[in-house]
Amino acid sequence: MSQKEPEKAHSDYYFENGYLVFTEYFLFKRGICCGSGCRHCPFEPRHSKGNRQLRDEVKLKYSSS
Repeated sequence: MSQKEPEKAHSDYYFENGYLVFTEYFLFKRGICCGSGCRHCPFEPRHSKGNRQLRDEVKLKYSSS
């Protein structure tokens, strides 16, 4: 098994080097920034706890979901 499993469409997370990494889609569904510095943070500005403003490209990407 590889260190990083391929990200599947609309998957919530994957493991990388022993760390749980949430996908952009999961964070989008959650709807609020936790401020923890997530790799795939979909909010603008990024990593701002309590923020609910999605980046424009994220809105377009998941608008049909």
